[in-house]
Amino acid sequence: MPLVRKPPSGLKPAPADPAGVLKLLVSGTDEQRWSAARAAADIPDSVAALGNALAREPNPTVREALFTALARIATPRSVETVLPFLRSDDALVRTGASDALVAMKDVALPYVAKLLRDPDADIRILACGLVRNMPDGPAVDLYCDLLDSEREANVCAAAVEALAEIGAPRALAALSRCAQRFHATPFLVFSIKVAVDRIGSNDRTRRG
Repeated sequence: MPLVRKPPSGLKPAPADPAGVLKLLVSGTDEQRWSAARAAADIPDSVAALGNALAREPNPTVREALFTALARIATPRSVETVLPFLRSDDALVRTGASDALVAMKDVALPYVAKLLRDPDADIRILACGLVRNMPDGPAVDLYCDLLDSEREANVCAAAVEALAEIGAPRALAALSRCAQRFHATPFLVFSIKVAVDRIGSNDRTRRG
């Protein structure tokens, strides 16, 4: 789901004063909260208020506006505010958090890299998808490091799929080592073979 771009019907402008905007983040109508979320992106030190509003916001459209505001601010603090929502039980919330991190990828990259070492395998899989939207150079290095240390086949498979899409020849050695480590896991060995073949084909096409 993309970050929200269009206002809901019946939108009324948020107050011009910062205090009024931040108050409406939690006390206004749906339309007022949406407008306040958009206005808060231009208010210094609004990140904490946006995070608090996200934690209690029931309306998906307003929630997307809150994520959009944090992505527009794009500071380390806004990244840190978004990260906990990746662990939400609500798939829409997780998607909103992911979209926001991708939108501020230059600031988020160091934080997303840490998620590849998270104790929760599901978070590591999610991080593989996020890294895919980061700059290709750092992404390939992160995936290769992951393949050399990861113990869960499903996490490796997520990294392998991303490397196949990026098509980086320098990942071939890490892919080979991973295939050897997981030689008893047929689906992963097959996925690695597909990735290696695709990377080789793309490399030959570029050279040709």
